[in-house]
Amino acid sequence: MPLSPRASIGIALDEVDTPALVLDLDALERNLLRMADAVKGSGVRLRPHAKSHKCAEIARAQIAAGAVGVCCQKVSEAEALVAGGVADVLVTNEIVGKQKLACLARLVREAKVGVLADDAGNVAELDAAARAEDVRLDVLVEIDVGAHRCGIEAGEPALALARRVASCRGLRFAGLHAYHGSVQHVRDPRERRAAIAAAAEKARLTKTLIANSGIACETVTGAGTGTFMLESASRVYNEIQPGSYVFMDADYNRNLWEEGWPRFEQSLFVLATVMSAPSPGHAVLDAGLKASSVDSGMPQVHERPGVEYVRASDEHGVLKIAAAAKAPKLGEKLLLVPGHCDPTVNLYDWFVCVRKGKVEALWAVTARGAVW
Repeated sequence: MPLSPRASIGIALDEVDTPALVLDLDALERNLLRMADAVKGSGVRLRPHAKSHKCAEIARAQIAAGAVGVCCQKVSEAEALVAGGVADVLVTNEIVGKQKLACLARLVREAKVGVLADDAGNVAELDAAARAEDVRLDVLVEIDVGAHRCGIEAGEPALALARRVASCRGLRFAGLHAYHGSVQHVRDPRERRAAIAAAAEKARLTKTLIANSGIACETVTGAGTGTFMLESASRVYNEIQPGSYVFMDADYNRNLWEEGWPRFEQSLFVLATVMSAPSPGHAVLDAGLKASSVDSGMPQVHERPGVEYVRASDEHGVLKIAAAAKAPKLGEKLLLVPGHCDPTVNLYDWFVCVRKGKVEALWAVTARGAVW
């Protein structure tokens, strides 16, 4: 059972116990509006990725701002979001295993649900699960557009798999999934542009083959926060899946952005307390590996020049303080920008939602720990 949040509505940010996952509501709301404005009139649907926030409150806010639904990565995430009032979920992953497939098929009775496939054997398993529940499950064929993770080869192999999906009584071929995840954090905009142009060409070729075979390919979906403007402009994709734009993080903030692209604000922070200041130039926070993911680098200390988070252990975060910097005092609270927002969120049960320095709301991380 989740622990109660160590915060209450109306208190000042400085009164919140730490470590705490803090969400700046003003910045979050501006990010939602900027994304809505960015896709307005483009003819491209917005289906944001909920793996970043795992929160039904945020998913409903995204849909209220114009999204058609959300994406997630796991069946258990989809279950949690549907239970939280989200009526349209695409599981952008391959799902394997009898229990997971049965849960996925049952979920179709409660919401519009789709899933990916890149293997004919898995298609047969999806069909059997759907027929056992007497439902029809949307399936998109995932093609490898350069990330070399999941996905069948574009072109004829993808066409053969689309035909297999279309032939199944329990399935509906719903289109192509063409996501190039590894490009999202390529720093140079020219390199990102070239990679997405190649990805879009593979998607275009495959869509044309499928359409020419007489199978409707109604959706080509993909894209992330680092590239979504490119997929939107490609005239191939008609749906995009950015996720991290709601929060941003230290890794995305290292990207160089093209002129004219929307700029999203940092809205997600980890609040931490200085628990030790044993010597000049050195202090320790109560937020270590269990409070912030470091897979994309250490957190950054927010708006504190000369104070650097340099090392993390389970419960401790070590700060290096430049000689000319204002040294944090014992008991002082600092905001950290996580290196990677998605796995950091999964460490917490609650968002402490703050506006103008005061706690306005407490939102559950609805799908926290939903990893199967």
